[in-house]
Amino acid sequence: MQNNILIVGSGAREHIIAKAIKKSSEVDNVFCVGSNMNPGIKELCTKLFLGDINDPDFVLQKALDHSITMAIVGPENPLLFGVSDILSEANIKVIGPKKNLAQIETSKTFTRNLFKEYDIPGSPKYQSFQSMKGVKNYLSQIGNNYVVKYDGLAGGKGVKVSGDHLKSYKEAIEFCKSIVKQGGRFLIEEKFIGEEFSLMSFCDGATIKHMPAVQDHKRAYEDDKGPNTGGMGTYSDINHSLPFLTRSDMEEAKSINTATADALMDKFGEGYVGILYGGFMCTENGVKLIEYNARFGDPEVMNILSILKTDFFNICQAITNKTLDKIDIEFENKATVCKYAVPEGYPDDPIKGERIFISKENMDDGLYFASVDLRDGGFIESGSRTVVSVGVGNTITEAEMISEKKINDVKGPLFHRKDIGTDRLIRKRIEFMDSLR
Repeated sequence: MQNNILIVGSGAREHIIAKAIKKSSEVDNVFCVGSNMNPGIKELCTKLFLGDINDPDFVLQKALDHSITMAIVGPENPLLFGVSDILSEANIKVIGPKKNLAQIETSKTFTRNLFKEYDIPGSPKYQSFQSMKGVKNYLSQIGNNYVVKYDGLAGGKGVKVSGDHLKSYKEAIEFCKSIVKQGGRFLIEEKFIGEEFSLMSFCDGATIKHMPAVQDHKRAYEDDKGPNTGGMGTYSDINHSLPFLTRSDMEEAKSINTATADALMDKFGEGYVGILYGGFMCTENGVKLIEYNARFGDPEVMNILSILKTDFFNICQAITNKTLDKIDIEFENKATVCKYAVPEGYPDDPIKGERIFISKENMDDGLYFASVDLRDGGFIESGSRTVVSVGVGNTITEAEMISEKKINDVKGPLFHRKDIGTDRLIRKRIEFMDSLR
């Protein structure tokens, strides 16, 4: 039987997944269903089908038409709409949790309640709302350090933090009202003070194995200023931790991911299968959970797969066969830095439909296409994160220089954060944590 792989999604995350899976000598064909004609994925795949990736019937039909044996779901929305469920029912192996288990990402209230029910450490004080009843009272109780979170998927942009985005209770009330007006739910949570980091884990429903820690940079502009984005770039260190983390911090994050996977198994009677991505905050009182994602982070996956030594397909097989305990997963002891080029005006009012230029020699390694369409023989940006560069080196500094050089080779009406991975910004992170502890 041939190993025919289907990738769901067509951004930069899926581009590097396609590259990683195609490296395996055991993989025969790689197909993709996507929402844009990603040039990098098109080059790697046997066929890229355009359509609604959130439509389970569409995805299933393509899978059946091409004798797909395994699917890898990239983004979160297909999980919400049950793509993993319908593929699993058709006896197709899937990297990505079923809809009920994906609630760990799709409902922030679900996650906080799960932590409370199973006494998992790292959760803040919080309260969930679906109307304005009790909002003013809770805001007065929680004090000046709070976060308002839309309870659903918002592409990393549904969270507003007091002091940063919300300058007064009045602004907080208005944000809450806007969510209610749209028929949404939201949480008000205690605000954590510290440094954020990501820890992703492979899960087969019984065994969990952790990946290197990565730090994302959500803010659009240098020095962590401006609105939140889907992520402007990331870095990781040679020891698979981060310069501001202690060994104890890493162990805490790993234990929270493990406890969460165990809790989901207990609650639903079936294991979480896929990628469990914990977004954490390192604080003076230990590691706290900001939120979970039910798939690879973007850009974090760039850092991870760029240094993965173990055959990625073999890992995926072990996940779907529930034999993760039998495989050793190795990563190179290298540092990585990723930087996203995004359209001018991003994220609030990005320009769209402009042509970008990349020389052929620079497309071969370390550059991945995101919100880009192949049209009329050229690369057209679509208004969101456009191209990401990955630098791999013996130090973060070396990796940063490589990444910066690569991203500067992308020409067009774009900008990127030049400070990601620089010594100055990392020193700032270390000093901030030192001041808290």
